[in-house]
Amino acid sequence: MAAESGSRAKGAKASARLEDADFRARFWRTARKAARYVPYMDEVVAAYYCALDSNTPMRAKGILIAAIGYFVLPLDTIPDFVVGLGFTDDIAVLTAAIAAVRAHITPAHRLAAKQALQEA
Repeated sequence: MAAESGSRAKGAKASARLEDADFRARFWRTARKAARYVPYMDEVVAAYYCALDSNTPMRAKGILIAAIGYFVLPLDTIPDFVVGLGFTDDIAVLTAAIAAVRAHITPAHRLAAKQALQEA
């Protein structure tokens, strides 16, 4: 029981980081840059909304938070500024994460992503 509540507390902290204004700004800045290279940016943004959703299981949130964190961090295996190759490692990480949690990405997450991308 204590381990479960500790896991929930860690998940809540990670979710709070995703909602942080600085992190949110970094996510959208990176998403705009990557949109030309990542053919499924709508799924990436839907995954972001899935990670923010309080109904998403902690395991799925953890996978998504790690992948999204890797996506927005400036330090990568292949730096994002390398034209043509920069987002390939990000694409691989995001693809694996989205495939692992696809069942938890709901139509509501996809709708929110579509609306956000139209506004961006």
